[in-house]
Amino acid sequence: MTTEKQKHYSTCTLCEAMCGIEVTTQGTEILSIVGDKLNPFSEGHVCPKAMALKDLYDDPQRIRTPLEKTADGWQEVSWEYALDKVANSLFEVQQKHGVESVATYLGNPNAHNMGAILFGPYFYRALKSHNRYSATSVDQLPHHIVSRQLFGHQSQIPIPDIDHTQHFMIIGGNPLASNGSIMTVPHIKRRLKAIQNRGGKVVVIDPKKSETADISSEHHFIRPGTDALLLLAMIHTLFDKKLIAAKELLGFAPDLLSVEQYVSEYSAKRVAPLTGIGETEIIALVESFCAAGPAVCYGRMGASVQAFGTLTQYLIMLFNMLSGNLDRQGGMMFTQPAADLLPHSGRGSIANFHTRVRNLPAFAGEFPVSALAEEILTEGDGQVKAMVIGAGNPILTTPNGPQLDKAFEKLDFVVAVDFYITETSRHANIILPPVTALERDHYDIVFHNFAVRNSSKFSPAIFPISDTTKTDWQIYLGLAERLDRLNGLPTDRYGTLWDKEPKGVVDDLLKSGRYRYEGEPLSIDVLLKKPHGIDLGPLQPDLPEAIYHNDKKIHLSFDYFMTDLNRLEKHFFSAKLDTKNSSNLSEGDSLQLIGRRHLKTNNSWLHNSHRMVKGTNNGLSRCTAQIHPVDAAKHNIENQQLIIVTSRVGQVSLPAEITDKIMPGVISIPHGWGHNKKGSQWKTAEQHAGVSVNDLTDEMVLDELSGNAVLNGVPVTIGAA
Repeated sequence: MTTEKQKHYSTCTLCEAMCGIEVTTQGTEILSIVGDKLNPFSEGHVCPKAMALKDLYDDPQRIRTPLEKTADGWQEVSWEYALDKVANSLFEVQQKHGVESVATYLGNPNAHNMGAILFGPYFYRALKSHNRYSATSVDQLPHHIVSRQLFGHQSQIPIPDIDHTQHFMIIGGNPLASNGSIMTVPHIKRRLKAIQNRGGKVVVIDPKKSETADISSEHHFIRPGTDALLLLAMIHTLFDKKLIAAKELLGFAPDLLSVEQYVSEYSAKRVAPLTGIGETEIIALVESFCAAGPAVCYGRMGASVQAFGTLTQYLIMLFNMLSGNLDRQGGMMFTQPAADLLPHSGRGSIANFHTRVRNLPAFAGEFPVSALAEEILTEGDGQVKAMVIGAGNPILTTPNGPQLDKAFEKLDFVVAVDFYITETSRHANIILPPVTALERDHYDIVFHNFAVRNSSKFSPAIFPISDTTKTDWQIYLGLAERLDRLNGLPTDRYGTLWDKEPKGVVDDLLKSGRYRYEGEPLSIDVLLKKPHGIDLGPLQPDLPEAIYHNDKKIHLSFDYFMTDLNRLEKHFFSAKLDTKNSSNLSEGDSLQLIGRRHLKTNNSWLHNSHRMVKGTNNGLSRCTAQIHPVDAAKHNIENQQLIIVTSRVGQVSLPAEITDKIMPGVISIPHGWGHNKKGSQWKTAEQHAGVSVNDLTDEMVLDELSGNAVLNGVPVTIGAA
């Protein structure tokens, strides 16, 4: 390898923004990472996380060789030995206990990994187990179900056309911290300011006055978990004030106006006392939205991870449709990705099988992760006896983490595809460490589908793979080939796959796609000649082509979604409502727990980067419990005082941060902390341990329509430590 300084043009994979980066190297050393000013999509934008790519690459605590747990501790082993041992162990567990005895859990970094997306499924199919789990059911599952039902494919999710809208309503989202989420959007602050500079509005509805709310035109506090009520009232107002503008969509959704009968009982007056937003405010929100011209209502994670998250996301889509803002420039629009995997991927099967213990439905071949611990702990046929963890840390990131921690201790075998010994991977018998992001080829298979503008970019690996390192796809394909061989199945096809590599699949998708560049189809070769990427233009109206249903109609699926109104009515309006154990009100000593995120801490493993965790927030660490001054006074709590927060399932102790940026009756604790488990090995993270908010979230409380976890609106009590 040359020792001269070289510049490489790659992509940051640490969040959804797809920012282009310029990486300067000398030999095997990364000298700097800055924004690529010539990247047509991100135009030089990067957030502080970009330099964490160097930190992950350099980290002396990062695992570079497979490890096996022995009586004498972790021992380095060869790749051949490790892959053979994992395949043989999984095979033996399945031979003894059945195919369902091995479960998989995939963390969200897999969505940013071309090889894991394209070749990981060969391994899952070789396992043959239905016991599959992922971060989806603690995040965006409602989005997938809504899009599957309405548009025919789980990933055909319309995206806010932020560059052309005049009114951007954000419900439960904080894109200044997330760089967008299911909205791939670099330069988000500049784009939000541009809406206001052209005379438009940015309106944020959130129980916390977030960083995004700070620069918005309006912010409205809303009680956690009541977003569905607000949306019902907003749609009621559309009909009541004769603001329906859906004529263009009726050809695709002829029963759209039938929505009126479902919302007739949900006037702004009726829901206002429960949401904390006044009747006149709700009506004004709708009238301002409809008067703006092109407008878009966008709901993100805060709107999803609550008791009625799926209904909320459905109602958001209906509100956009009824106001005439679906498939309209400046509204919700479908993307036109260059390498479109959707026609070749599963559309999302609904409830075709169920969990063994609680009978919870699967979606797209995955069970709700809230059921994982009980599937390990409950004896009987189908009991989970072994786990495969792919780039995930569910003990910190899924409900009732302590219960899952105990469950993992009962497993016969655990393998982790990870390059850290985390709170979860410390349970592994074998750890298989993949290379870091800059050491593998990259094309954003997923996030071009969610981008606010069409573009295409291929980032070749900056450092070549050595004989002692492997990418995720090599690990998964190696395990799949071994499992098929152990099961007596033919393995001839693997030779072709090893030769093709994931970039060959991307090349096929590009060549068969809708775009040409300078007279020839897009391809990997074309993109290699354009290292900064290629701009493919703004989002375009795409109905009916965007619909995956055979009849090319939008299926509103009232029988699926609107039946949840019965549960909603009982939950919020029953005379026997227990306010201390519901998410609609906060009375007595109970507060409603919500999460929050920070620009520097997208994933728990970024906490091992000193530059990502250094610095303080008003003299406090980032892992604080934010409460309103009214609640602090009520409980005799002072700023920075250590407090105890208790829920049905657990208890944590952390500093209080008193702020009027949080709604009275609400408490906010950030996600991804809790680095205090014996046996994990990342020193920087442990020095900034914090507490895990998922020691408080309840695995037994779900959005019943989808099985998604309820992380917002969890009732807790507080007191001085």
